[in-house]
Amino acid sequence: MDTTSTGVDSEVGRLRTVLLHRPGPELARLTPRNNDALLFDGIPWVGRAQEEHDVFAQVLRDHGVEVLYLRDLLVRTLEIDAARSWCIDAVLTDPRLGDALRDALRSHLDGLHPEDLAYTLIAGLAHEEFGAGRGLGFALMNRNDFVIDPLPNLLFTRDSSVWVGSRVAVCSLAMPARRRETSVMAAIYDHHPRFAGVESIYSSRLETLEGGDVLLLAPGVVAVGTGERTTPAGVERLARNVVGRGLAHTVLAVPVAQDRATMHLDTVCTMVDTDAVVMYPNVADELRAFALRMVDGELVVRAPAPFVEVAAEAMGIDELRIIDTGLDPVTAEREQWDDGNNTLAIAPRLAVAYERNVETNVRLEAAGIEVLRIPGSELGTGRGGPRCMSCPIVRESLHKVAPGHG
Repeated sequence: MDTTSTGVDSEVGRLRTVLLHRPGPELARLTPRNNDALLFDGIPWVGRAQEEHDVFAQVLRDHGVEVLYLRDLLVRTLEIDAARSWCIDAVLTDPRLGDALRDALRSHLDGLHPEDLAYTLIAGLAHEEFGAGRGLGFALMNRNDFVIDPLPNLLFTRDSSVWVGSRVAVCSLAMPARRRETSVMAAIYDHHPRFAGVESIYSSRLETLEGGDVLLLAPGVVAVGTGERTTPAGVERLARNVVGRGLAHTVLAVPVAQDRATMHLDTVCTMVDTDAVVMYPNVADELRAFALRMVDGELVVRAPAPFVEVAAEAMGIDELRIIDTGLDPVTAEREQWDDGNNTLAIAPRLAVAYERNVETNVRLEAAGIEVLRIPGSELGTGRGGPRCMSCPIVRESLHKVAPGHG
């Protein structure tokens, strides 16, 4: 893969193109009544969240990164009939609707301009906004109930798709509130001219797998967390697909605690250099990995060993350096909750992080990592940091490393 091709083979190669979603009216749909179901821990101030996101995007542009906005890609995609039909059908599969409401909704969506259809697919449609609604299900809805649920978590573009080499994996999201995100991403990758000819190596119909659990430790080495959102079966399926296609020689399955604070592997560990990770110290000694490799056409699972040891061996380096978040347990726990570990590397030793994680940022800089601080008080209400909010599409390739032994 040369420096101009579409694709990603590491977490830290110079970032050239990234996919973001600027938060919009879908965040204004959050209320104390629905925020838990929609996976937010608070009610964000939408205007401030947009300002914070604009700062993030500008920091990336200032460092030579092309920023693609999901909504812009979606509008262009919805000009294509097959893509429109795909996205509308994904809405209409909701079993709550009933035939009468489903027919009325199809007629409404079919008549929308691509701009308006994109708005509705992302922001949702409330009962009180849909004058053409009919059927028993519609009659029994509260006026503020959603005929089409909004997608506030679309902000976290890392989860719904991830690139491995020159191929893209459209993920299979675990939580009901997020599953329709993948129909939007599949439409974009399948039909937008920017991605013509790109092969998909995963789909939303397969076992649950989320991009926040997928870390490209080095060319040929992929770590995948398994816990609240990604199942072991999802890890195994991805491993077969990437190793079988020669996109990786080793996949590391990394069990993580199944709770809200550690929902993905990238909430406890992200890379900031070719041989360094920032890691939540409470898990550094406990994190283990199973190495998966193809031997004579069969996927072989090795016995678990400490993550940092297995990773270093697979990466072909002597040691994977750990920069931990916080000197004391309270600080570490606070900054892990505030996504202190969830950094986005723009290049080796250059990372974007939330400014509020003061201790973690100081420790990163002491270890030789330049930190680009961004505000995130409102963006963080959905439990995600700079890495969660970004899907790298093009990174400059790192030099290939030899496979680890064994």
